[in-house]
Amino acid sequence: MALDAILQAFVTMNGLATSPFVLLVLAFIGAYLGGRVVEVIPYTRRIIERREAQAAERE
Repeated sequence: MALDAILQAFVTMNGLATSPFVLLVLAFIGAYLGGRVVEVIPYTRRIIERREAQAAERE
């Protein structure tokens, strides 16, 4: 019975994943979450701050 539920979930997700609208929504969600993660990770935040500081010095 558990295998049936797992297979049904995979079939449902496969049907959703082939829809272009769902893929667009997932792409926007992934881009947003990726941007948020980059801001949260200290190492990447330091890289971004350095680039912004260099850009500010050039102006």
